Amino acid sequence: MAAAEGAVPLQVGFVGAGRMAEAIARGLIRAGKVEARNVVASAPTNRNLCHFQALGCRTTHANQEVLQSCFLVFLATKPHVLPAVLVEVAPVVTAEHILVSVAGGVPLSTLEELLPPSTRVLRISPNLPCVVQEGAVVMARGRWASNSEAKLLQTLLAACGWCEEVPEAYVDIHTGLGGSGVAFVCAFSEALAEGAIKMGMPSDLAYRIAIQTLLGTAKLLLQDGRHPAQLRMDVCTPGGTTIHGLHALEQGGLRAAAMSAVEAATSRAKELTRK
Repeated sequence: MAAAEGAVPLQVGFVGAGRMAEAIARGLIRAGKVEARNVVASAPTNRNLCHFQALGCRTTHANQEVLQSCFLVFLATKPHVLPAVLVEVAPVVTAEHILVSVAGGVPLSTLEELLPPSTRVLRISPNLPCVVQEGAVVMARGRWASNSEAKLLQTLLAACGWCEEVPEAYVDIHTGLGGSGVAFVCAFSEALAEGAIKMGMPSDLAYRIAIQTLLGTAKLLLQDGRHPAQLRMDVCTPGGTTIHGLHALEQGGLRAAAMSAVEAATSRAKELTRK
């Protein structure tokens, strides 16, 4: 999304410079959506700002300076810090601004309450694979954000992986599925590899095979657009190895445990939102 000749280039700001903010910025820059020199990030110390500086971005310790430089700003602070930051930057928020919250557990209603009336606000929930531009991101818009703002954000965040607009009620569910799900998948891949180690395979090889199997399976599902059950049945043959293994997984309650894990993580996300 490089600016056309004679057009004003897109300026993107980040209030907060943690890992997720860096991942989004890195994705935007790598995909050519924005030039590094047109990215401005703020944080209280240089601890995380050095990562933005390494990308060629501008940095500051003044949050208001970010909003004075950019009309599109990602609010990427810790959730418990965000309300105070909103009060701090509110005096420099204008009708031109589009503010995008990355903070989990802070609803759109709180953002709109602490910002000037009619501020265009959106909320996104990314996950860690955004770091390698393979993330799953959902976004929800506030009352004054229009289709054009939603489309702009969706186009930009495609640089971080996959992005889709959803009702705000789904954001907490995504936290339990796409956010916490990264850890659940890691736990499952560990268990797969450990099964092979138990049967005598060297650990390094077992982990590489387990991880590559997860990657390949995900690509098959995405490229073919099939339901996981279809691919699962393709791998099964009557009386074969896979159906015996699946029987063992069912005996161990894999499906129920996975569903309960997403439910527990989602419930916790909703609790944090209510605080």
